[in-house]
Amino acid sequence: MEVFTPITEGLVKMFVCGPTVYDYLHLGHARTYIFYDVVARYLRYLGYRVNFIINITDIDDKIFEKAKREGRSASEIASKYKEACIEDLKSIGVETVTLFAQASAYLPQMIQQIQTLLEKGYAYKTSRNIYFDTSKFPAFGALSHQSRAELSLRRIDLDPEKKNPTDFILWRNVDEDEEGFDSPFGWGRPGWHIEDTAISITHFSNSYDVHGGAVELIYPHHEAEIAQAEAYTGHKPFVKYWVHTGLLKLGGEKMAKSSGNYITIRDALEKWNPNLLRLYFLLTKYRRSMIFDEEKMMKLKSKLRAVEKLWDSCQRLSSTDGQGNLSPKIRALKQRFTAHMNEDFNTPAAIQALYEVAELINTSTAMQAEGILKNSYQTIAGILAVLGLFSVKHNWSI
Repeated sequence: MEVFTPITEGLVKMFVCGPTVYDYLHLGHARTYIFYDVVARYLRYLGYRVNFIINITDIDDKIFEKAKREGRSASEIASKYKEACIEDLKSIGVETVTLFAQASAYLPQMIQQIQTLLEKGYAYKTSRNIYFDTSKFPAFGALSHQSRAELSLRRIDLDPEKKNPTDFILWRNVDEDEEGFDSPFGWGRPGWHIEDTAISITHFSNSYDVHGGAVELIYPHHEAEIAQAEAYTGHKPFVKYWVHTGLLKLGGEKMAKSSGNYITIRDALEKWNPNLLRLYFLLTKYRRSMIFDEEKMMKLKSKLRAVEKLWDSCQRLSSTDGQGNLSPKIRALKQRFTAHMNEDFNTPAAIQALYEVAELINTSTAMQAEGILKNSYQTIAGILAVLGLFSVKHNWSI
């Protein structure tokens, strides 16, 4: 197992692919962003400073199509759902994001990057569009462990004028009566992939530590980001650690706005406590896809109550500024929690360690509980703050 070592000592730069803002966020988004929120929380728990950026995709065909259907501007649609997105993430305890970066604010950087890729010979123009020439980037496919032949079977951006099936779009020209943006290449819109590269390079320069997103984004999105960025900057690697979450399924199919197969975060919170949702998602290893099962989630209520009772007891029986020795049980919990989280963010095992202590405390006499919890406030608060449960705040110096 590789030991995590950030590029800059004491600082972690993390970028996570954000939503396309044309509708409300759903529970698939919740699962993904809760996990990365916990990653940022845990890195801070370990003493790192974390610069955590989520991009907001506010330039996308889905937004333009919805605007046209509703007789509104694309910026109105994007603004409405961007604000709703941030509000919904806060409602489920995602509080570690340093910056929500709106793609439309980075158009000059996108244009400049495309111009440089053209000048370097990594991009080419067709009659209407500009594409990245993947034949000029031999490492294309390395992240997804696919050969060029395998990638060619997964066709993207269909266009008979493309040089290679895997070439992806950097700029698409559109008719003047369509919503778009002025550029040296004509009236049009940037490709999806260049939006993220423009944001991350602006804030993190030519290399950073962690890039996250759902597993479905590995190809073509993350492969395209690597190709664009490394071709543009001439620096490798663009990202040191790639971290991908599994999908959330509903009724056996991926939860997705595009298919209408989803439950919004807003609707979910009318039925379920945000702490219960966090516990439910974190009890599955982040890399695994999972099927949303309301019955299974509801069975976790007793486990959540047990942990909440532990926290209540801790606040009652342990001084907030207690600096004495920890009891053997709490010392072991702290060690187990850290060991599990260091094991590729094994949140199920980390939560189980916490739950076992909760069960012990909740079945102990008052005197026994007080002995176990003596001086434990900072430790328990730190663990709950990492998991984002019960809105526990912490200074991370435990």
